[in-house]
Amino acid sequence: MRSAYATGRTSLLMKTPNHRQQAARRRMAVLCAILGLALASGVVGTLIRPASILSSQPATGPFSYFPSQ
Repeated sequence: MRSAYATGRTSLLMKTPNHRQQAARRRMAVLCAILGLALASGVVGTLIRPASILSSQPATGPFSYFPSQ
């Protein structure tokens, strides 16, 4: 009779990820954190300052400091 531990398809003891896999996992975590922070700051910025306020302000450009002729 088989034991209860052998009935599952996955093994209980898994190999530890190697250094390359751990580094890739860390890079992915950092990338996801940066993208999540950028997304959250964009949402907060949109909620704080709606587009109607931005369109009412005069547009400034690289030559806006010089008087127009």
